[in-house]
Amino acid sequence: MSDIRVLVVDDDFMVARIHSGYVSRVPGFRVVSMVHNGADALNAVAELRPDLVLLDIYLPDMSGLEVLKALHDVDVIMISAARDVPTVREAMRGGALNYLIKPFTAAALTERLQQYADTRNRLTAIGPEARQDDVDRLFGRHTSATPMPMPKGLSSATCALVADTLREVGRDLSAAEAAELTGLSRVSARRYLEHLCAAGQAELRPRYGTAGRPEHRYRWLG
Repeated sequence: MSDIRVLVVDDDFMVARIHSGYVSRVPGFRVVSMVHNGADALNAVAELRPDLVLLDIYLPDMSGLEVLKALHDVDVIMISAARDVPTVREAMRGGALNYLIKPFTAAALTERLQQYADTRNRLTAIGPEARQDDVDRLFGRHTSATPMPMPKGLSSATCALVADTLREVGRDLSAAEAAELTGLSRVSARRYLEHLCAAGQAELRPRYGTAGRPEHRYRWLG
């Protein structure tokens, strides 16, 4: 089976390169191009015929939502810092298959890509006609949360403890703060927090200080 061909659209050159790197590390996916504005995105889709577009909303010449409405015969996952409900709703109405809020981890994008590949495979396996139960399973992949398997070395009970702590504290936490509140080591707390991000239950929010690398902080999404 040939690789799923991906077009990455982001106005920030470095961010586009990072996201392309994330995609390239997922087996079965290949980045065919990176572009940085809406017009080039539309031209690239017409010329390269990718299977999937990772589409930013804040583009210099037009909104990514306008690009979404102009696209045909291609699947789209929106990737944006925009988190207001009207924008998310418009993306859904425009036909986006998924929506990732920046910043996110490589694991979070990997999970969405694997879900997308699984849905494509299910469609291929159904054949020329679908039964209602086939359709229900396909749409369920997009409308209901699919539990992620617990990574080796992590326990469901401890993960629930970290999730409850992050939810109840009502603000973002660093791995060190989460470790102090849960009694875990900083490394263990960070692994559970990263798993919650990959599962879509938390998000990574870098905090930039005056110097050095940004501090990674985590916020509950539910």
